[in-house]
Amino acid sequence: VWKDLPIALSLNQGEPDEGGCYSGGAFDNDGVPTFIYYGKDAGNCIATGDDELINWKKHPANPVIPHPPKGQEEWEPFDPCAWRDGDTWYSLSGGSFEGIGDVAFLFKSDDLIHWDYMHLFYEGYESKPRESDCAVPDFFPLGNKHMLLFSSHARGPQYYIGTYRDHRFYIEKHGRMNYGDFNLESGNLSATITLKDDQGRRILFGWIAEGRKYRSQHEAGWAGIASIPRILSLDNENNLCIEPVPELEQLRREHRSYTNLQISSNTSGVIDGIKGDCLEIDAEFEPCDAKEFGINVRCSPDGNEFTRIAYNQERDCLELDPEWSSLSKEVGNLSIQRGPFKLRAGESLKLHIYCDLSVIEVFANNRQCLTKRIYPVRADSLALSLFSQSGDAKVRSLNIWKMAAIWPTINT
Repeated sequence: VWKDLPIALSLNQGEPDEGGCYSGGAFDNDGVPTFIYYGKDAGNCIATGDDELINWKKHPANPVIPHPPKGQEEWEPFDPCAWRDGDTWYSLSGGSFEGIGDVAFLFKSDDLIHWDYMHLFYEGYESKPRESDCAVPDFFPLGNKHMLLFSSHARGPQYYIGTYRDHRFYIEKHGRMNYGDFNLESGNLSATITLKDDQGRRILFGWIAEGRKYRSQHEAGWAGIASIPRILSLDNENNLCIEPVPELEQLRREHRSYTNLQISSNTSGVIDGIKGDCLEIDAEFEPCDAKEFGINVRCSPDGNEFTRIAYNQERDCLELDPEWSSLSKEVGNLSIQRGPFKLRAGESLKLHIYCDLSVIEVFANNRQCLTKRIYPVRADSLALSLFSQSGDAKVRSLNIWKMAAIWPTINT
């Protein structure tokens, strides 16, 4: 259950961050809740809060990491995160260098106020194209490795997995969390942040941008939404695993269950007895010989609106296709997402899907996740259907729950 709280940091004329309180990270400084964030055009700033996280005070020394003088741009402050190792604080600022691409700058401090620039945190990763930049970096240990989670302004959220030693990060793997366009009309996952909870789990929260055109966003008076919380971990080969937190099961309400559903080649069939715009769907498919198979959600009776979720065995990818998701002319992006995903020999496909009004989040075998905003305009776009193409498929099990709201004022 969640509730709204007052704005934590606001803009005040004459303060260093009057241009904007941009991205950063929060941490516990010996019991004092602390933000480090980017003050637009000024530099990285510090703010501290009370135990209830309601009232926040900006430090009078802000910006604690200002922009360097012109002609001395060896580094730059932007979108910081911070952590402590022993008695020393370290901070990353994301950025880019012309001709290089994404970089991160490492700083250290004894008191969070006086910072010294150390060096570039990581350098080239030759087995992949360099990204445009390293925005909103979040660095943390994961399993027996470390992970640098970040977002580029060209392709959105992604990550590096590697080894951290001698204050440098050695990248060993790269992966993406967004496979669609990246802009504020995309309706795609746009940025991420994590926390470590009291069970030792690394929990990710994502910012999902609006998929409506700017005009509609301004008329609505709000933009953007948070993803459901996701647990990050590594498997035995240090590949990223991602799964929804099990606490979401508390929102389950009316339940329907099906087993051994056959889907003939080149057919699509509505699932009887289930309609809704807030659903949790847990499906296990046996691929058989189908080239492509999956489930359509938010379907209208005449088929004019629906969102398609598919596994393509030829392309080895998970697909989230919103091309027919809305009849509205105000939807900004209807392009398909294709995330690389390959079933292992004898492995079934396990799709865990959350349909929450304008949000679709799809988890596949806890190894891939796709996210999209959709905006069906028809009140009867509530049905589900199964489909298979170029071969047969089988649904071993299908469990569907209607979901309650997370807001106490809505739940009854």
